[in-house]
Amino acid sequence: MKSLLQITLITLISFLFFSKTNAQEFSNLPTLAVLNIDSKGLTLEPQQLGNITRTEISKLDRYQVMDRYDVDYVIEKNQFSIDKCFGKICMVEAGKILKTEKMLTGSAEVLGETIVVTLRLIDVATESIEKTQVMEFLNLRGQIQTMISITIKKMFEETIDENLMSKLTKKFDYESAVNFPEVDRLNLSGPRMGFTAFTGELSSIYSDPTNQGGFDALPLMFQFGYQFEIKYLNQGDFQALFEFIPIITGLDQGKFIPSISILNGMRSNRTGWEFAFGPILYGSKKAKGYYDDANVWHLENEWNVTNPDEDNPFEIKNRLDSRGDFTYESGFVFAVGKTFKSGRLNIPVNGFFIPNKLGHRFGISMGFNANRFK
Repeated sequence: MKSLLQITLITLISFLFFSKTNAQEFSNLPTLAVLNIDSKGLTLEPQQLGNITRTEISKLDRYQVMDRYDVDYVIEKNQFSIDKCFGKICMVEAGKILKTEKMLTGSAEVLGETIVVTLRLIDVATESIEKTQVMEFLNLRGQIQTMISITIKKMFEETIDENLMSKLTKKFDYESAVNFPEVDRLNLSGPRMGFTAFTGELSSIYSDPTNQGGFDALPLMFQFGYQFEIKYLNQGDFQALFEFIPIITGLDQGKFIPSISILNGMRSNRTGWEFAFGPILYGSKKAKGYYDDANVWHLENEWNVTNPDEDNPFEIKNRLDSRGDFTYESGFVFAVGKTFKSGRLNIPVNGFFIPNKLGHRFGISMGFNANRFK
């Protein structure tokens, strides 16, 4: 019991000693105040940037950083305006009012594809700029706090995570959640609707009456479906992706033409432009038949009915025919499009082209979705 009491007393004395030592060491640190940090082209206000900077420099334990509420109180009490106080002269005056040894000021500015962070440490007593640090980063506005933290560490020669530094400064570094934030990864999975048109012989077949093998339909049909996409590469301004698009065509005319496209695409994350290509598999009715001398289409068995004792001299073909059996055939799709944005709403508009020896198919589709995080 006596031994336990001794251990407790020693622990308590040690705690009080180290607490007092740490308090003395902190009180010996020079005082520093941070006002506003100028903001140009950013959504963050100067006061918000100032709060971020104050927080980050406090983590270094190099200064007694003046509390923002104390700063506000003293500034208001002395009726000193800090709205445009970013230069050395103004900062020195503010430092004297706040009775602090150092002042930290600076700016964060968007310049094209970069964000330039500038910080200046001012000695109030000598009225001089003690340190200046300027750093350029990629235009990744969601990483402002990290940029300010790195700039402060660079200014005071603290250890910096070089991997993180690379992702914030090198445009073509490996993809990460830092240099390619999810909000910038345009994902357009969502419903699709539009029209497809048929040309050449395909147009004639769809227009012909059903007793001639046609579909008795207009060669312009409505279609709708859904686009699923998977991104497999995100490099620089672009992303590469697979697109899976099941579509149903012709319901507006009582027809059912299913199809699925599997496309390989390339899209710009910044402009929304994209192109894609790949195979399409679609359902159709086909039958064997022949064209006579007048170029009229007949089913194969029609010859045997009208000419039972003669061989059919015409070439037998397997052609699209509403009287035939349901089957699947393949094609190849080429597509190009652009995404228009309205707030968080994405509106992709795409044109496509499917070549075929009987006639080509082309059309336009559009869709919509909100920003997605993939």
